[in-house]
Amino acid sequence: MTDEKTRTEVNQKNMMTWRLLNLEVNDAFTNMAIDEAIVQAQIKGLVSNTLRFYQWKPSAVSIGRFQDVSNEVQIDNCRRLGIDIVRRISGGGTVYHDVEGEITYSIIAQEEIFGTKDVVQAYNAICKGLIEAAKILGVNADFNPGDPKNCPNIAINGKKISGSSQFHQGGVMLQHGTFLLDTDLDRMFTLLRVPRKRLTSIKQEIGKTVPTEEAYQALIKGFEKTFQKKLREGELTTYEQKLAQELRRDKFSTDEWNLIGKYNLKPKPL
Repeated sequence: MTDEKTRTEVNQKNMMTWRLLNLEVNDAFTNMAIDEAIVQAQIKGLVSNTLRFYQWKPSAVSIGRFQDVSNEVQIDNCRRLGIDIVRRISGGGTVYHDVEGEITYSIIAQEEIFGTKDVVQAYNAICKGLIEAAKILGVNADFNPGDPKNCPNIAINGKKISGSSQFHQGGVMLQHGTFLLDTDLDRMFTLLRVPRKRLTSIKQEIGKTVPTEEAYQALIKGFEKTFQKKLREGELTTYEQKLAQELRRDKFSTDEWNLIGKYNLKPKPL
């Protein structure tokens, strides 16, 4: 009973605070492993609600959990150009992540913190942070609720500037997505088999390159304003680091997971 009471108190405290994991650069397999490790730590009540920012090096293509990679990705072109292919645990469509053209965010939090179980409303609550960030950078964007084939996103005059996807488990929600600083559509659609999409970027909208650090600070301010919380800088716990290493090695860097979607490893208990 004491352990249960302690766990409840920790969860309540975690819901009141937000941890900020500062912008970092990793390969695709590490990025996805860290996101899942944070989810598992949050389910166990070990960490606060978390906002994380990252970039991808080398550039990568990520596919949704239930997609058939051969239908979505030009696999040979990716291998020839040194582009990683990784399967997310979240749903949604195929995304090209350019090494310099985007900042990716992930939010891992208790579902109840958003006050709704409606998926679109949860997307809307989080995407307000992205809209505020775009506004700080001089761009007016709007929330697009999506449709059966497309996850909710934010767009400018019908052109997507940020796409996101979700994963839910154990009362915890992961939402991660892009924030486009620049786009190379010719390269993107050399790697993807999907029809060309209407995309835009901060650079395209304001006519100049925005330094990564400036965009990153805008994102922090945008989410702080939306959540009405001061984000506290933090680091991954030892549990998250070890689990992320395990997940990268045995799941996200394997062809069995990325090409077929099969995975047998179960996280080890504390």
